[in-house]
Amino acid sequence: MAFCWSHARRQFYDLALKAKAPVAEEALRRIGALYAIEAEIRGAPPERRLAVRQARSRPLVEALFAWFEATLAKLPARSTMAEAIRYALNHRDGLLRFLDDGRIELDTNSVERAARPVTLGRKNALFAGCDEGAEAWAAIASLIETCKLNSVDPQRYLTDLLTRLVEGWPQSRIDELMPWCWAKTGQA
Repeated sequence: MAFCWSHARRQFYDLALKAKAPVAEEALRRIGALYAIEAEIRGAPPERRLAVRQARSRPLVEALFAWFEATLAKLPARSTMAEAIRYALNHRDGLLRFLDDGRIELDTNSVERAARPVTLGRKNALFAGCDEGAEAWAAIASLIETCKLNSVDPQRYLTDLLTRLVEGWPQSRIDELMPWCWAKTGQA
């Protein structure tokens, strides 16, 4: 399982924000170097991302974890800095996973951004009036977010979908109307 570097980074960010914390600032600098490499290869084919990660990111990550271990030995065991370092060390395998697979992102930020509207919309569904209304709202919200994930304009998609359904689209071919299929037809 891959773990999110953004979550590991956040603990150091919070510590650096609260007070002058040289250890947290150094951790942020080192993690920032990984993000800089990722910015250069974002959108590249997985094979290229993997090659760059093996050549440039792996040495940085190995040095970072060695630094974590050496630094942890010098800190009070119950300090918040020690907790932040232990979090990274305890999730080492998951944090290293991106180095061996060019398809894996460094963090889960893009997924979390995509899920945010659904999470926010959940509260709206509480006021749908009835269970059926809430289920309808959930279905529409899911379709809209699925459209966005597949680079489909939700308004154009829903207009076309409803038109086809009203015109008698066969129930046996309903799967063909899903946003990912609709995008493949070039209508997106």
